[in-house]
Amino acid sequence: MSEPTGHVSYDTIDHVTAISDPGERGREEHLWGDRLMVNLGNIAAWLFPVLMIAIVAQVFLRKAGINQAWLDDAQWWLYGLALLTGFGYAITTDSHVRVDIFHARYPERKKARIEVFGLGWLLLPFLGIMTDILLHYAYASWLAREGSDSPNGLHGLFMLKMALPVLFMAAIIAAFAALYRNLAKLTAPALWTLLVAALPTVWFAAERAVYYALWWSIRFSNPDLHPRRISREPLLQDTTWYGLAILLVLAAISFWLNRRNSPKA
Repeated sequence: MSEPTGHVSYDTIDHVTAISDPGERGREEHLWGDRLMVNLGNIAAWLFPVLMIAIVAQVFLRKAGINQAWLDDAQWWLYGLALLTGFGYAITTDSHVRVDIFHARYPERKKARIEVFGLGWLLLPFLGIMTDILLHYAYASWLAREGSDSPNGLHGLFMLKMALPVLFMAAIIAAFAALYRNLAKLTAPALWTLLVAALPTVWFAAERAVYYALWWSIRFSNPDLHPRRISREPLLQDTTWYGLAILLVLAAISFWLNRRNSPKA
C-alpha cells in the first residue's frame, strides 16, 4: 500500500541524515569507540572554518606587505590536526574513498571478511608501528622543546608533535571498533577471535609492552648502564617470542572459556 502524499518515511529521513552526516550512518551498530571518534571528528570539523579564515587573512596580510610567520605555522597546525582526526573519522563512518569496482557488488558477508582482513592485517599494523615511532618522535621533540624556525612563529611545535601519537591512537580505537562490528557479521566475537583477526597488531603490541617493561626494569636496576646499551642486553633479544607466548596463553584461555560457557547442543 502506497504512503499518503506528502508523507516522508523514516527510511527516507535516515537516508538523508546518512548523506548529510556520515557520523549517523549505522549508529545503531556503533560501539563506544565509534561514538568517541565521531564526537572527536565533529569537534575537529570546526578547525576547517578557522583554517579558511587564517588562509584568507594571510593572503591579505601578504598583499599589504605584512608577513606573520605565526599565522603560517597556525595553518599547518590546524590542517595537521584536522586531517589526522579525519583519518580516524573516515574509518568509523566508512567515508573514505574506495578505489575498487568489485567491493560494492559483493554480498554482506564477503564484504565483512574483506573488511576484517583489511583492518586487522593491513591497516592496524601500520597504525601500531606508526604510533610506536611517533611516541619516540614526540618525546624527543618535547625534550628539545622544539619550536618554529621563524623568530615570530609558533614556538610550541613539540605540542603539535605530541598530539600525533594521540590521534593515531584514536584511529586505532576506531579501527578496532570497525573490526569488531565487521567480525560480528561473521561470528560471535570473543577475545580469541579478535586476537586472530588482528594478530599482527596485537603481537606487535604485546612485544612492545614486554620490551618496554624489561627495558625500564633494567634501567632502574642498573642505573650506571648507558641507556643505549640496554637494548643489547640478552634479556631483550627474545621479546618477540615473549609477546607471542602471552597472546597464545590469552587466546587459549579465551577459547576454553568460550567453549565452556557456550550452550550445549
